[in-house]
Parts: sequence; C-alpha cells; structure tokens
Amino acid sequence: MATYKQLLAEKEALEVKLSQMRADEVASVVEKIRSLMAEYGLTEQDIAPKRRRGRPAKSGASDLGVKAPLPPKYLDPKTGKTWSGRGRAPAWLGKNPKRFLIAEEAI
Repeated sequence: MATYKQLLAEKEALEVKLSQMRADEVASVVEKIRSLMAEYGLTEQDIAPKRRRGRPAKSGASDLGVKAPLPPKYLDPKTGKTWSGRGRAPAWLGKNPKRFLIAEEAI
C-alpha cells in the first residue's frame, strides 16, 4: 500500500501532466477557432459583441400597460386633499385614519 507522501507525489505529477495536456488542447482549439474565423471572415466583434453599460432598453410591450392612478380612499375635509392609502401616510391623517375614510358610495 502506498504511503501518504507517495500519493502526494503522484498527485503533483498528475497535476503537472494535466496542466500540460490542457495547454496542448487549448492551443489546438484556439488554432481551430482562428482557422474557422478566417474561413468565414468573422471578427472578434462577431463572436463576442462589446457589452454595453447600464440598464437594457425597455421593450415596447411593457409601456402599453400604463397603470391608472388609484382612487382616493381618505379625504381631508379642511383642505380637500386626498390619499389613496398607498405610500407614506400624510400628516393630516393623524392617529385615527377611520374618521377620514371616504364612503364607497361617494367614489
């Protein structure tokens, strides 16, 4: 049975052999790619186009579904200001918002 040191030596020898084999295969693959690019007249930009920075452009389909504003749910009788119930609550709402609710029949 092999000792720990012998196995480590075998592992290092295999890693060296692996890196040499990979380098040889990569070189042949690169040469094959270059020959195909020359044969078909391709450039680097054809293979890997330059990546643009920023957000991708919106598609036209997403702009079609424009959301309508929500109907008001609360009303300040003094100023006539309304609030839909979404987002930060206005200061005039206070601690008892039920008194400012708009009746559903009035909507």
